[in-house]
Formats: sequence, C-alpha cells, structure tokens
Amino acid sequence: MLTVRKSSERGHANHGWLDSFHTFSFAGYRDPDWMGFGPLRVINEDRIAPGAGFPTHRHQDMEIVTWVLAGALEHKDSLGNGGVIRPGEVQRMRAGHGIAHSEYNASATEPVHLLQIWIEPDAYGLEPGYEQIAFAPESLQGRLRLIASRDGREASVTIHQDAAIHAGRLAAGDRVSLELAAGRRAWLHIATGRIKVQGYPLEAGDAVAIRFESGIDIEALEASELVVFDLA
Repeated sequence: MLTVRKSSERGHANHGWLDSFHTFSFAGYRDPDWMGFGPLRVINEDRIAPGAGFPTHRHQDMEIVTWVLAGALEHKDSLGNGGVIRPGEVQRMRAGHGIAHSEYNASATEPVHLLQIWIEPDAYGLEPGYEQIAFAPESLQGRLRLIASRDGREASVTIHQDAAIHAGRLAAGDRVSLELAAGRRAWLHIATGRIKVQGYPLEAGDAVAIRFESGIDIEALEASELVVFDLA
C-alpha cells in the first residue's frame, strides 16, 4: 500500500532568514494525521539565508541526521565538534541525555538547502555523539546508497534504531528498485527533481509511505535526489 504525502500539504514557516517545510508535525505546525511514521519523527526541508542560522540550542533523546542538498552548513556542539557539511556528506548527532549545538549557513553569499531528519532512538539517556561521513559522488549516482544504519555497515553513520537511510542521485531515465523485507515499511522523500513510483508521478517535496509491499520501482523523469527510510 502506497500513501502519497504531497509537498503542498506540508506545514510551512517562513521566518525570513529561514524558509522551512515540515513533512510531519513540528513546532507551531500540528496535524494529528502526520505526527511521524514509525520512529521517523521529523523531515524538515530548510533553506537558510546567507550568514544566518540557528544559535546554540539543546536537544535530548533524538537521532538527528542532516543531509545537505546545496550550499554548506557549519556545525558546532557542546562536545567540541565543529565542521562544515556539504552535499554528499551525512552528519549524525546523537542527542542522548543532552547536547547543545548551533547550525549556520557557512556562506555569506549563497543560501544553504538541507534536510534535517529526526529519528526516535530505541533507548533513552544515551551518551551523546557525533559522526560525519563524506561519500564519493559516484557512489550516490544511479543507485540508492546506504548512508545511515544501526550497525554502521557499508561505511554509513550509526543510528540507535532499527532503521536504515539511503540516498541517491538519479539522472533522467534512471531506474532503481527498493526492496523491503517482510514486515518492514519505508518512507520515500523526493528531495529534488521528478520521479515515477509504480508509474505515479511525484515531484520535489512529495513523499510516499510504503506499507505491506515487498518492493517498489522508481524511475527518474529528470535529474533527481531521493532519500529513503527502511523502518521496522
């Protein structure tokens, strides 16, 4: 069973320096029908103006994954980690029993476009942690590449949940398949471009909840970037 979540139905908040679309209920946007999908709690599509960003703030008991689509994002946290995240790099911050961090556009001239993803952990009060991994561009092209997993397999970042995140960049005409083990579900987010899922056309910002399926077929109608969540 496939359930489509259209981009135009998402929550939206424009603060001037931040233009954000919320796939699930977040902050001042609340929709009881879209509180999350299993342990997947947040997918925020953020565009941050040059030189702007989130000042230091705290999180607790959440696995926070950042995937930059364009531009560069600067990160600093209370564990002493700091760096810049660019397209093709995944960052995972384990909030655990508490962590403080800031996120700013690393450019004074260009906006940064990113997905911020929150996944509920399978245990509370964990030790906070941080990982950042860069993937070779060719490893993301024409396929769905594992970028986060419970066990860190295939050089992915680790998340404390029975979940896996894949990302891929498809050229027009590329076809990929997503296979699901029995009893698992998936969430497909179209970050950029246009695709077909089982022949149904979808565009940037759209998403599909996938339940009771052994797999789906995806075709890119134009250059597209996808993020896929395999969930228990």
